[in-house]
Amino acid sequence: MTVAPSGPTFSVREIPFSHYGSWLSVSPVVAEHTWADDLHLVSHRNGMHPVLRFTPPTDAEVTARPALLSWHDRHGRVEVTYAGPDTLRLRGRGAGLRISAAAASLTPFSGTYLYDDPVDAAFVFTSYETGRRYRVTVLTGAAEAVGTQALGTAARGLVLPADRPWEVAIEEYATARRPYAADVDFDDLVAAADADFTAFVEAVAPWRGPATPAAELAGYVLWSATVAPAGFVTRPATLMSKHWMNKVWSWDHCFNALALAAGRTDLARHQFHLPFDHQDPAGALPDSVTHSEVLHNFVKPPVHGWAWRQLRRRSGRAVPRAELVEVYERLSRWTTFWLDHRRAPGRRLPHYQHGNDSGWDNATTFDDDRVVEAPDLAALLVTQVECLAELAAELDRPAEAARWADVAGEVRDALLDELWTGERFIARSARTGRTRSSTSLLDLMPIVLGETLPAGVAATLARRIEAHLTEHGLATEPLDSPHHVADGYWRGPIWAPATVLIEDGLRRAGHVALADEVSRRFRLLCERSGFAENFDAKTGAGLRDRAYTWTASGYLLLAGDDRRRRG
Repeated sequence: MTVAPSGPTFSVREIPFSHYGSWLSVSPVVAEHTWADDLHLVSHRNGMHPVLRFTPPTDAEVTARPALLSWHDRHGRVEVTYAGPDTLRLRGRGAGLRISAAAASLTPFSGTYLYDDPVDAAFVFTSYETGRRYRVTVLTGAAEAVGTQALGTAARGLVLPADRPWEVAIEEYATARRPYAADVDFDDLVAAADADFTAFVEAVAPWRGPATPAAELAGYVLWSATVAPAGFVTRPATLMSKHWMNKVWSWDHCFNALALAAGRTDLARHQFHLPFDHQDPAGALPDSVTHSEVLHNFVKPPVHGWAWRQLRRRSGRAVPRAELVEVYERLSRWTTFWLDHRRAPGRRLPHYQHGNDSGWDNATTFDDDRVVEAPDLAALLVTQVECLAELAAELDRPAEAARWADVAGEVRDALLDELWTGERFIARSARTGRTRSSTSLLDLMPIVLGETLPAGVAATLARRIEAHLTEHGLATEPLDSPHHVADGYWRGPIWAPATVLIEDGLRRAGHVALADEVSRRFRLLCERSGFAENFDAKTGAGLRDRAYTWTASGYLLLAGDDRRRRG
C-alpha cells in the first residue's frame, strides 16, 4: 500500500479533498450548510453539485492529506488520489466501495443517468446539473452495475467488491474522450500530487516553521481551491472555497493575490486581474464571477489601489510597461465609475447602494439607510486615486498624475470635513443627507489611510479599534453592543479582510504595538480554529464555510510578515 505522503492531515468535514486546477472535490458537504453521511464527488461547474456518492465499508475511518484520501477499517483500505485536474483514481484492498448517483432523475431534466459504454466497456454517469459526463473505467478487478439505462427514480451505481483488489478511474468530461489509459501507477500519482503541493507551499510560505503551525494547511486551502480556466473564469483562479462559496468576489480576490505574490507571482497577477476581465462599460467590476455566471447586481469596495501597491511591494518583480498601462487603465475606469456614477449631484463623496456593495453586507452602518456615503468607501477611494497618481507619474503622464493627486486631496478633504465629527466617523444618507453613527468596525476603516491621516484622527481610530479587540481578534461589532450577534455575519464575527486592512493601516499610522496584537490574536485564532469564513468573536469557533481562502491568505500574510520582522 501507499506510504503516507507528506503534508498536513485535515478533516474532510471542514476542508474538501481536491487538487490544484481541478473543478472537482471530494467532501460530505453537498450544499450550503448541508453535510451528508457519505463522501461525494462534487463538481463546481455550473454551481455546486454532488454528482457521485461514495459509500465505503461500515465504520470506516477517513484520513485526508493533500495528495491522498483514504477510508480504512480492520479489514482493508480504499484510497483516492488525483490523476490530473479532471480525473480521480481509486483503489481498494480488502475493502469494497459503492459508487452511486447522488441525484435521482425526478424529471427528464434533472438528476443522473447511467449507461455502460459499448465503445470502451466503461460506465458513464451523465449529470443534468453540471452538463458533464463522469466515466468510471475499471482498471483492475470487477464492478457490478445497478440501474444501467434505468429511467425515473431507479437506483444507479456500481459496486466494487471487497473480495479482490480493484482500481478504477473517474473522469469528468464534456461529450467524448478516448478510452482511459492507466499509464501512470497509482503510487506515482500520489507522489506527483505530493510534490506539486510541496512545491506550492514552499513557494508561498518558505518561512514556515514551528512558530507558524497552520502555514502548510493554509497553503493547502489555497492550492486545492485553485481551478483551471473554464467558462467565465478566464484565468487560473483561486475560488473562495470548494464548498458552496465557490466563486471569485471582486474584493476577496485581492487578498488571495497578496498571499501568492512573493512565491507565485504569475498566479497572483491572474487573481488581481480576473474580475477586471469582466469590467462593464461604466467601469464597474462585477459582484462575482464563477464558471457559469457573472453577476453585476452589486459591486464591491475599491480596495484595488491599496491591493496593487501591496502586490508590487510583496512580489518584488519589475512590472513591464504594458502591464502598468493595463493596470492603470483598468483602475482608472473603476475609479471613474465611483466618481461619475456613485456621487449624487452636488456631493463630493461617493455612496454605496447597499451594504453588499461594501462587502460588509449587513453591518450596522446600514441599519437606517442602505444608500449611504460611508467613511470606508471614501478612504479606500482616496488610496486608489493616490495609486493612480503614482502610476500616471511612472508612465510619464504628468498632467494625469496632477489631476489624480487633486482628486485624492478633494475626496480626503471631504471625508474629514463631512464625515469626521472630531471623535468618530459617521455615515450619511446619499438621498436625505441625514447622518448616523454606528458601533460597526466598518466606521473605523479609514485607518487604511495610515500615515496620511492626521495624527489625532489616527490616534482616535486606534483607541476605538482597540475596543473591538477580543481575545480572538477584531469583532465587527463590539461584544457589549446590543446589536452583537455571535453568528451575525458582519454584526459581530471576526473576519480576515478587516483584520488585514486594519493591521496594515495601524502599522503605517505608527500604532505598531496595537497592529502587532491584532496580528498575533488572529494568527492564534486560525491555528486553533482553522480557516472558516468568519469566527465567533466570543468563543473563537469557526462559522459558515470552513475552508475559506481569504482567511487562509490572511493567515499567510500576517504570519509571513511577522516572521520577516523577526529576521
